[in-house]
Amino acid sequence: MKAVCTTGMVADIVRHVAGPHAEVEQIMGEGIDPHLFKATPDIISRLAQSDVIFYSGLHLEGRMADVFERLAERKPTIAITSSIPVDKLQNIGHDEHDPHVWFDVGLWSLTIDSVEKFLTTFDPAHAADYKTNATAYRAELKQLDQECREKLAVIPTDGRVLVTAHDAFHYFGRAYNVEVRAVQGVSTETEAGVKEINGLVDFIVARKIKAVFIETSVSDRNVQALLEGCKHEGHNVGIGGELFSDSMGKAGTPEGTYVGMVRHNVDVIAKALR
Repeated sequence: MKAVCTTGMVADIVRHVAGPHAEVEQIMGEGIDPHLFKATPDIISRLAQSDVIFYSGLHLEGRMADVFERLAERKPTIAITSSIPVDKLQNIGHDEHDPHVWFDVGLWSLTIDSVEKFLTTFDPAHAADYKTNATAYRAELKQLDQECREKLAVIPTDGRVLVTAHDAFHYFGRAYNVEVRAVQGVSTETEAGVKEINGLVDFIVARKIKAVFIETSVSDRNVQALLEGCKHEGHNVGIGGELFSDSMGKAGTPEGTYVGMVRHNVDVIAKALR
């Protein structure tokens, strides 16, 4: 079975559940912003030659919507977030939901259901393997979720403020009791204006926040503007570290896996805010 996936987070789930029964290809690598990703003719060809396509959904890969719609007429095209109950999603207006569900580990683990269900139906001969693999990965993510809670609990409540480049961490904030603020909106296609930057500068100064965070897949231009604005107000703010947001780390590194990426983010946040 040849499975083509969009983001690293999606590919990681498929690899865990499919095991040796699928060749998994990921089209969005390290540092790629899925909000802005456009499919080239080569990418479309690779998608067309697959047996199944897995993507995150909820408009994360917004510029590929038409491609997925066309390919869905000819082959299985699975949005893995479809297995998350709608009432657990964060509404961002106009019947749209925040797509960054992987930052709540417990919520993201529900997407395993979509992958397991499809693989079991498509390849029933290996159904027992898929069930075993899915169960093991759910257990691993349950342990990771608890680890996140324990590491973040040591941060004083009034200091649990995460300021980032774009609005990707609200599921994280809801799950782990962290206040989240960002320069840009949920999609990086939304440009931040002077008003938004100045408002966030005022917030940082008033709350005496000492650290903000940059993201690997988003330009740090707006964060640098925040630092300059705070400096102008007589408040020095540092970079707390670099977080993985819409893409994972380099393949072959711990951060190149979903578990490693989440662990990296939590460690960086806890160290900077503690």
